[in-house]
Amino acid sequence: MPVVVGAVLGLGVYVLIRALMPTKRSAVAQVARIDAMRARGAAYESARTQKDTGRFSSLRAEVGSRIAEFYLQQGWEQRSLRADLAVLERSWEKFLATKVLLAAGGMFFGPFLFVVVWTLGFSESPIVPVWLALLCSVVFFFLPDLEVRRDAAEKRRDLRRVIGAYLDLVSMSLAGGRGLPEALMAAAEVSDGWATQRIRNALADARITGVSQWQALGQLGEELGVEELKDLSASLALVADDGAKVRESLASRAETMRHRELSEIEGSAGEKSQSMLVAQLLLCAGFLVFLIFPAAMRVFQV
Repeated sequence: MPVVVGAVLGLGVYVLIRALMPTKRSAVAQVARIDAMRARGAAYESARTQKDTGRFSSLRAEVGSRIAEFYLQQGWEQRSLRADLAVLERSWEKFLATKVLLAAGGMFFGPFLFVVVWTLGFSESPIVPVWLALLCSVVFFFLPDLEVRRDAAEKRRDLRRVIGAYLDLVSMSLAGGRGLPEALMAAAEVSDGWATQRIRNALADARITGVSQWQALGQLGEELGVEELKDLSASLALVADDGAKVRESLASRAETMRHRELSEIEGSAGEKSQSMLVAQLLLCAGFLVFLIFPAAMRVFQV
């Protein structure tokens, strides 16, 4: 068993070193990488990244780029996860590097946990450290996914709230006599914030690339995984030639989004009320046990 444990740890160290060492890419790998990046398109581009400084940052960037290239060659798109990272404005390569480095740390954390358990005298089996290393590695590998999905869900709720207010501003601009493209840009320039900034950048890029602004909004919704923006793009493409229908459509859509937000807030408040009720019941149960236990002990002793 010591040989097996050493072999597993050595294999993990070897894989980590091979991932960090630069290797010469073959022509087939280069072509597959270029094709995968072209097929990925703008919807799968990494979010804004800051320039890395420091040895650890450069190491993480190198690991992330190699893992991202491996994902591209294997055809693993991870669309929903990429959309979550785009909402949070995080880099796909840094996220993959974090997952791999945490998994490598989990392989060493498992045996360390076994040492603690063995010191307390709970287990002496030599196979336990191997399973603990594998289990901790798998758990640590998926922890960043849970964090990203939780944070992205909260930020999407804020984005939907901003989209509802944005639609109201567009409707008022249309009522003032502006055209649809001017109303979309004017409404995006009224307020600040990361959501309106993303919408403003998408509309500005639409002027440069030559696509319509509602198509740009649809691409932004595809990138961020926001269904409301994609539905808005489809509805604007259908009624873009009729200003009155556009105003009615935007006003009704904004009202629908407000009702949905209110229902979500009410549901969240109901869940919190239920959790508080459960906590109060548990406190009452503990208090009753505290009161009944001495009398019950006296009865059983008699």
